[in-house]
Amino acid sequence: MSPAKNKKSNGFTAEERAAMKERARELKAAASRADGESDVLAKIAEMPESDRAMAERLHAIVTATAPDLDPRTWYGMPAYANEGKVVCFFKSAQKFKTRYATLGFSDKANLDDGAMWPTAYALKKLSAAEEKKIAALVKKAVS
Repeated sequence: MSPAKNKKSNGFTAEERAAMKERARELKAAASRADGESDVLAKIAEMPESDRAMAERLHAIVTATAPDLDPRTWYGMPAYANEGKVVCFFKSAQKFKTRYATLGFSDKANLDDGAMWPTAYALKKLSAAEEKKIAALVKKAVS
């Protein structure tokens, strides 16, 4: 018998176990992001047309501007999180029967500007100008 065949296997090496754990974490993270995005898209699909159109555009803007943010729902609203903490969210006008939708930012957003700054923005419609402002806000929020 060769020496290799005489050696008793002790299972996986420490490096192999570490690699498998890392891969499991990657798969879990990928599944979690996919599940979160699917939940967000389902919530958006349930909205009335005017809110749905805005939410779809916001989703596209946020995911393009800050691809590291994870889509998820937060209190039944589309939201985007960094390491599990919500950074920004969209509140449909219909959700609380208000006259406008809202783009909100949590305290995890890096929007600080002196001693006072806005954390929520009323949205009636989205034109190119508003979309540009939103992209800049999201970019600053994750900086």
